[in-house]
Amino acid sequence: MALKGNLRDFSTTQLLNLVNLARKTGKLSINSPNQNAALYFREGRLVYAATNTQEGHLAAMLLKTGKLTREQAEAINSQTGNSSDRVMGKYLMDARMVSRDDIVQGVKDYMLEIVYDLFTWTDGDFFFEQDALPANDRITVPLNLDNVILEGSRRIEQFEKLQDELPDLGMIALKITDKPLRDVKLTQDDWRVISHIHPRNSVKQIAMNNNMDEFQIRKIVYGMLQAGLVEIIRPEGLEQQKKTLTPLTRAGRKAASQSPAEKRSVVTKLIDRIRRI
Repeated sequence: MALKGNLRDFSTTQLLNLVNLARKTGKLSINSPNQNAALYFREGRLVYAATNTQEGHLAAMLLKTGKLTREQAEAINSQTGNSSDRVMGKYLMDARMVSRDDIVQGVKDYMLEIVYDLFTWTDGDFFFEQDALPANDRITVPLNLDNVILEGSRRIEQFEKLQDELPDLGMIALKITDKPLRDVKLTQDDWRVISHIHPRNSVKQIAMNNNMDEFQIRKIVYGMLQAGLVEIIRPEGLEQQKKTLTPLTRAGRKAASQSPAEKRSVVTKLIDRIRRI
């Protein structure tokens, strides 16, 4: 029997704990209204992750994690064509463009960024496919789920705080203050955000332009606000939108009314269920 359900009733944290405890091998697919993600596990360890919005090939991974420049990535893709990630990795190392450690760290950072973003998802259907593994040409890096879950849980707390400070990214824009930027040490991501600041660009648009998730952009903007580098303004041309409350589904009402003991019982049943897969 396959493990399937929705994140409204069973969180990413609980799913990863199940896979970890049962030491399962297979593919966990999570399909939200806006994005799809696929996580692969071998004996309870995360080995590969990808989404439908992020190309999971090696050059794209190394570009995303800053190991390659865009020009280098484009040149490599044109030279290696449809070569496998393993062939491309050997080519990069032979050309001394990256080291083996760079490749391992790049793949690891790429996977973690995808997984950490999943901790903020509150809706999406999930399905676990027993014994499914990524294609042989992919470079996999096994990661301990205990550490992933611990860091992901910390990020949830940070994300909730940042969400309180910056609730609707589509309704706010940024304006650079008069504070001299030369007096502040800015990261590469800070500069990327600054380069897209414009009265018509909402923070959500800035995030999309820089291929950043909500946690990343909130963290960067919050830091800039605290440093006095930017201030929040209303995007130019934005019409006032009426906010409506989304009614709870039957599953949502049921989950909200469950006691802690009932929720623990559900988790226990699902652990037993996944062990029988």
